[in-house]
This record gives sequence, C-alpha cells and structure tokens, in this order.
Amino acid sequence: MRPPFRTLLALVLGICALAAGPALAQSSPPRIVIGPGVIEPMPIAVPTFIDEGGAGDYARQITRVVISDLEGTGFFRTIGEDAHISRITSFDGGIAFEDWKAINAQVLVTGAVSVAGDRITVKFRAYDVFNGQTLEGAALQFAGTTQGWRRMAHKVADVVYSKITGEGGYFDSRVVFVSESGPKNARAKRLAVMDYDGANVQYLTDSSAIVLAPRFSPTGDRILYTSYETGFPRITLMDVGSLRRRTLEEQPGTMTFAPRFSPDGQTVVFSLERGGNTDIYALSLNGGGLRQLTNAPSIETAPSFSPDGSKIVFESDRTGVPQIYVMPASGGEGTRISGGEGRYGTPVWSPRGDYIAFTKQNAGRFHIGVMRTDGSEERLLTASFLDEGPTWAPNGRVLMFTRETAGAGGQTSLWSVDITGRNLKQIPTDGPASDPAWSPLLP
Repeated sequence: MRPPFRTLLALVLGICALAAGPALAQSSPPRIVIGPGVIEPMPIAVPTFIDEGGAGDYARQITRVVISDLEGTGFFRTIGEDAHISRITSFDGGIAFEDWKAINAQVLVTGAVSVAGDRITVKFRAYDVFNGQTLEGAALQFAGTTQGWRRMAHKVADVVYSKITGEGGYFDSRVVFVSESGPKNARAKRLAVMDYDGANVQYLTDSSAIVLAPRFSPTGDRILYTSYETGFPRITLMDVGSLRRRTLEEQPGTMTFAPRFSPDGQTVVFSLERGGNTDIYALSLNGGGLRQLTNAPSIETAPSFSPDGSKIVFESDRTGVPQIYVMPASGGEGTRISGGEGRYGTPVWSPRGDYIAFTKQNAGRFHIGVMRTDGSEERLLTASFLDEGPTWAPNGRVLMFTRETAGAGGQTSLWSVDITGRNLKQIPTDGPASDPAWSPLLP
C-alpha cells in the first residue's frame, strides 16, 4: 500500500552523526546528506572576513551575505561572533581548532577581502573543525569589480554549501519576474530581474504593456516572455545585455503564449491559439520554421523540455480537467502522468531530470507539488488560497513560485520552498511580484 503523504514528507535533510564521537568525526568530513529524520541545522562559524587593504565595509557586507545564504537554506546555524573564543586576525595564521570545537562549530569559514581601485579580491577557506583540515576544494579566490561584490559572496556560499551537502549551489543566480503595481483590477506589470534573494533589482521593460511568464535561456543571456504590446498576446525574445527585443512568429488571427527554450537554446516551444483551438508548436530560432507538436480539440499549453531535450511535459484538458502529459520532443499524443484528484497545470521539468514540479488545485486550495517523471511519488509542498507557477533553482532542489492572497485587496508575492516541503519563505520584493523564473548559475 502506498505510504501516506505525511510519510513521504518525512524524507528530509538530516545531519550525519558527526557528534557521535571524536573517532567518527575525524574519519569523515562534516556532511549534510539526504535521509529520514528531523532536521538539525549544522552549527558553523563564519567570523567577519579580514580587511587586507582598502576593503572598507566590503568585508563585513560579504560576510553577512555568505551567512544569509547559508542560513537561508535551513540547513545551517551560524554561531554568533560574541560566542567565539578565538579571533581570526590573519588569513594565513594558525587556527586554534580546540577553541572552535569548544563552541561546537563543525565547520569554520574564514576569509579576507582586499580592494585596489575598482577591483576586489575575495579569498576564503572552509575547515572541518574536528579534523583540523581544509575541506577539499574549499580554499579559493575570486576577483572582479567592486560592483560585483555580492556575486563573490554568493560564490563563496555556493562552494561551502556544495562541499557540505554534495548538491550543486544556487546562490549565484538571478530570477526574472513580473513586478506589479496599482489596484488588483487594473494591475500594471513590467519585467524585472534580481538576485535570487531579492537584491539588485533591475527593470527590463516599462509598464506600458502587460507582460507575463518570462523564461531565461539555458545560458541566461536571453529571456522569452508574453507581451500584450500589440493588444494580443505575442511571444517576445529579449537580449538581457542590450534589452533589444523582437516578436516571434507573428501570424494574423493567432495568439502565442507560454514559451520556453529547449535545453540547447535553439528552439522555442509555446502555445498557439488559432480559431478557438490551442496547440503546442516549436519554432527554431535559426530559421528552421514552425512545427506543430500537438493536434487536438482541447487546450494544450505550458510545455517544458526534459533536460536532455528528448521529451516535453505539458498541460492538457483533453479529459475535461487539466492534467499533465509527457510526449516525445518531436510531438504526438503524449502519455498522461498525473493521477490524483483535482486540476494540474504549469508543469516544469527539474534541471536534474528527476522530478516534475506543478501547480495543483483541489478542494478549494492551490498547491505547489512535485512528482517523479512517470507520475509516481506525488507530494504537495505548499497549500494556500493561490500558489502557482513553480520554477526550479539551478540545482533542482529548491522551487520558487507565486502566492496571492484572497480578497479585493489581495497581493501577489514570491515564495520559495525546498523539495521536501521545508523552509517555506517569502522572497523580499518592492511591491507585488509574480511569475518568477530562475536563471542557470551565472558564468
């Protein structure tokens, strides 16, 4: 018999038994692994990075961002500096590991920052306190302009996170979204992009035309979105650097929407409505022409490629209620994979290829959920008046989505949750926001 939903959610991130005794702690590095049990955040110490010349506030700001990134995952607990016994005064000086053991720090992260003109250098090390050794691959240096100091902080946190969890990082990434303003019944919308944590917001369009459903290219240098600039929904392609844009596949009497890139960035799949019927089409960006992938009297929409480009997951109401289907990338009828009660939509394939995230509406509530690519192991991660439109972090272990509150004054906001259903939190934005789409890790 299939285990109940609560049992499925018991698959949470736990801490390896590092505190079981010195012999065990010395034989293996500190590690957070996937396993059953109650999460117990790993205690770590991150003293303020050292100013090695001209760094001013940068050293303190970078340290704060590293701590915020790591604590924001819910897997780490930073030991405050007022509890530190030792003080790190030199990046290359000796470490009194016994002092860090005494406050139960399992990992120690030290760093130094120097600035020369508009150039900044950040170096760091992460230590296994019980072994008294640097974690393998966790002693690096990053350099760039002072304007990019937050990116360097995210890169430091990504390395520490990856070395301890074994998962890919996701902090050095951006999110494109729809920034909203005005009353709910006359909302103005414009495209914006920000760091994954809500910082460094930049606006890409004005609010003269409604924009919806932006999507990053696999290389993060282009964005697809739906624009109502002409009065009808049309897919638009934007270059992020120059903000140049062009409309794709303008055909009289049609509407195009819900676009996504293929994994190689050379093809766009989307929905095209003509004569009251909506199907999924593919368009080569290299001039290969338009191809129809579905042919049904129902509404076929929200296509998303598998990471290897061989399949497409999509939404269809061919049974009378929206459900999730998977078909070959070349098109076809598709196989239904959703099987629970309610309505399913906005499916999106994980970048790791192991899950499909979706929106579900059932019994008056909306949910963000995940299932295996064959439809098995469905589990719901959230529940509210309206949760919709999940997007995957680059490591395939965190989701961001839109949440809207009820009533005439209801507001949209961005939230994130990990795939176990833990660590649900709101992403700070200046005003209402919707339709997030995560970028790949930045180069």
